[in-house]
Amino acid sequence: MDSSEFRRRGKEMVDYIADYLEGIERRPVYPDVEPGYLRPLIPTAAPQEPEAYEDIIKDIEKIIMPGVTHWHSPYFFAYFPTASSYPAMLADMLCGAIGCIGFSWAASPACTELETVMMDWLGKMLELPEAFLAGRAGEGGGVIQGSASEATLVALLAARTKVIRQLQAASPELTQAAIMEKLVAYTSDQAHSSVERAGLIGGVKLKAIPSDGNFSMRASALQEALEQDKAAGLIPFFVS
Repeated sequence: MDSSEFRRRGKEMVDYIADYLEGIERRPVYPDVEPGYLRPLIPTAAPQEPEAYEDIIKDIEKIIMPGVTHWHSPYFFAYFPTASSYPAMLADMLCGAIGCIGFSWAASPACTELETVMMDWLGKMLELPEAFLAGRAGEGGGVIQGSASEATLVALLAARTKVIRQLQAASPELTQAAIMEKLVAYTSDQAHSSVERAGLIGGVKLKAIPSDGNFSMRASALQEALEQDKAAGLIPFFVS
């Protein structure tokens, strides 16, 4: 595909996407398929020759769409909304073209700095203390993660690393293993299973704290758990 065909196919794809979204309410929200439905419909090995673009589009409707859960449907009420939009889709196209890999400032200064500033926007909207913001000094701040589950895990691992370093700086004879076996994290009994999974991956104890009538973690129950665990020689380090 050269640039000329890309321009033509790109316009066709925009039309396809617009048609899909405009008529999405006519599609079944949840696919009527069984596990393994896709395998018999596609080759068992990667094709040796390319297929025509028109055939690929036909396969999308014939093979892919029957197995799609349409999160954008107005009749979709499970999980959470995808919160996509036409501007976001255009932005995805531009992101795909730039192909930015923002794993460091040098890899793409604009990417890194835009993320830093926008995370501060979010922190201010949440009315977080100034210490949580990057600001000009770069003392705090955050990073964008791919999912809520990923964000929970990264936060727990960051907290674990910080506490281990602090304790080893104060007591160099302490090994990481000795500290790890005493670390304990806390979460609401209403928390998503991803929090429990983060605790398992992080290799730390995780305790569920009872919630109140508003499904919020009870501060008094958390305080009680903290006091009991400290008295037992454990090291509280994280609340999610």
